[in-house]
Amino acid sequence: MGELIGGVWQRSGVGAVLSDGVLKRPPSIFRNWIGPDDRGDHGARAFGAEADRYHLYVSLACPWAHRTIIMRNLKGLAGLVGMSVVHWHMGDEGWTFEPGPNVIPDTVNGATRLYQIYQLADPQCTSRVTVPVLWDKKKRTIVSNESADIIRMFNSAFDGIGAKAGDYYPERQRAEIDEINSRVYADFNNGVYAAGFAGSQAAYEAAVDRVFDMLEWLEKRLLNRRFLLGDNLTEADIRLFTTLIRFDSVYFGHFKCNRRQIVGYPSLWRYTRELYRYPDIRPTVNFQHIKAHYYGSHRWINPSGIVPVGPDLDFGEPADSKPSYGER
Repeated sequence: MGELIGGVWQRSGVGAVLSDGVLKRPPSIFRNWIGPDDRGDHGARAFGAEADRYHLYVSLACPWAHRTIIMRNLKGLAGLVGMSVVHWHMGDEGWTFEPGPNVIPDTVNGATRLYQIYQLADPQCTSRVTVPVLWDKKKRTIVSNESADIIRMFNSAFDGIGAKAGDYYPERQRAEIDEINSRVYADFNNGVYAAGFAGSQAAYEAAVDRVFDMLEWLEKRLLNRRFLLGDNLTEADIRLFTTLIRFDSVYFGHFKCNRRQIVGYPSLWRYTRELYRYPDIRPTVNFQHIKAHYYGSHRWINPSGIVPVGPDLDFGEPADSKPSYGER
């Protein structure tokens, strides 16, 4: 663990601020935007959409980075946007490109540590060093390290230069998507971390309550819907899925969110399996990296570093091809 302070790597603790035992995430500091060209304004510096101009740095373990990998696949951007994958272990040097299974080295900048990419973008950078990172090879800087922004750029920015068809943030549903995203982020995506990284019993119990209240809300919502907004897959589903797929293997035990597993929620379990079986989603899930990272990197939570062998879950078992929502 660590962070950059004034451009210098400093080894430090959890990497997020704990206030009265409650997890507080600092905001992402790179919030630029890819548009049709290098002009224009999206409330940030504009970067033009071009093939082979951008490179994505990710971890297969991280749910925030996982969103961007899925969207890159769904939109068929592998030939337009390159990708490097860090090692699963996060130690004193943060994310690294140490050799290992499914690690893809940095072929763009030759970095051995992810913090070196942040230093290239800003030699005086003060920031946590997180994934994902979207890098501009032309301007030699970071476009964004905010996953929510990157998936929206991937959704539409490359449509005119070879991206696959598909709109996962349709205009007619944007208000509802934004509302669901906000709720799910606060109480579930970030909620599991608030429980796992809690610095007090009260903070932990409050976070767990929010996590399971949200799971109950989601279970009811999906009782009569295929996806969160009906029959069409949206970014809200992608953002939810990357936490759901990790829940039983990691968050249930490691983060002590252990009232009930996802497999115990019929609608959520059906939904998770259906998403997992998407041809563009299933290859993005790597349980080896996921489990090894959490149990092996968070030594203040799991001092031994021992990685559990279970649970035995078959996400590939057939989900109902024509689910009878609400009739089971």
